[in-house]
Amino acid sequence: MSATRPAFEVAASCVQVRSTCRSCGSPDLERFLNLGELPLANAFVSSSDGDPGLTVPLEVFYCCGCSLVQIRHVVDPDALFSHYLYRSGTNATIFDHNERLALALIEKLKLSSDDLVVEVASNDGSLLSCFLQRGIQVLGVDPARNLAELARMAGVETWTDFFGPQVAAQIRKKKGPARAIIANNVLAHVDDTVGFLSACRLALAPGGFVVLEVPYLAEMLERLEYDTIYHEHLCYFSVTALVRLFERAGLHLHRVDRVPIHGGSLRLWASDTEPGGEDDSVQMLLMQERACELDRLEPYMEFAYRVEQNRRRLTDLLANLRAQGKSLAGYGAPAKGTTLLNYCGLTAADIPYTVDRSELKVGKLTPGGRIPILPVETIFQRQPDFVLILAWNFAEEIMRFLQPYRARGGRFILPIPEPKIL
Repeated sequence: MSATRPAFEVAASCVQVRSTCRSCGSPDLERFLNLGELPLANAFVSSSDGDPGLTVPLEVFYCCGCSLVQIRHVVDPDALFSHYLYRSGTNATIFDHNERLALALIEKLKLSSDDLVVEVASNDGSLLSCFLQRGIQVLGVDPARNLAELARMAGVETWTDFFGPQVAAQIRKKKGPARAIIANNVLAHVDDTVGFLSACRLALAPGGFVVLEVPYLAEMLERLEYDTIYHEHLCYFSVTALVRLFERAGLHLHRVDRVPIHGGSLRLWASDTEPGGEDDSVQMLLMQERACELDRLEPYMEFAYRVEQNRRRLTDLLANLRAQGKSLAGYGAPAKGTTLLNYCGLTAADIPYTVDRSELKVGKLTPGGRIPILPVETIFQRQPDFVLILAWNFAEEIMRFLQPYRARGGRFILPIPEPKIL
């Protein structure tokens, strides 16, 4: 890293702005998308709170040095994660996904009661419970005090902390090395990506695997999933960028699985053993990414153009429905919804309310537009003409749940990739 160019510039009391790539250290970062000054994705507020809340630029950059797509504005992780409102154990899709992942790891590593599985960003312990129920030792690490307490209540030992080299060393000292370290949807949250992966390697037992899941950049581009961009997600990963990132941390990417969760993700299997055991999946995806030119700036500029077109079409669709006197509601208050609603300028004047299953969110208002979040039963009670599915990654599950609403004439709107009425 250049000695004359600092990694950070100060933007606000809890915000810093990177001037170099968080993977390779290159200063050659090209901005291709500007979503505006947006509130933090999970900064839900109460109705009595008059504070408009912090807004931070949401701009996306491509690194010409290593192809990593990333944002430069870094919000203090304490402000984002010390009290967290997303629970991983509140829907059937995640439950089934966790079960399949646990079984795949148990089979791959032949895990037994002598083995330790560590999960970083373990949330409410839902995934680790799948191992615990099969007699395997588990340990969760999560900075959110409220979620860590829920996990402990479920019998999952959980340390309330941010994972890093010091925590990894404590794990080895107190619990022994882990046969598997799982980190689902957390690598994108980490500013020091190389340091995070190096800490995973430190806590890993010989022959073990670091298994991570990350949303896949190629899926985000193809399906126009721009609402998955928010301040918690500092990076957006291609396999091209990941191979280089893992190598810098002393890890080798042996296998990549495509999994459908969260709109299309990658499951990454890495270890500290020398290259040679990789299956064809890594090279196959690298070849596909080269064919799609993900190592060039042009596809990202095209993506930015399509994002602007989506905003125009969605706002026009909703405006036309309101002009016809149709009633609207939302389903879900996900982090991605904060990006979509605020980028599109949608408020409670456009969508009077949304509903959510999480008791942590019901009764609050969405960040920015301050749309009331009500219990899911409200949809059945009020029977709006249209429901905009903000949590579109769970659309099938949601529509099955709302079948009685649909049977009475209710209709759904999916905003991504192209606004459409179902």
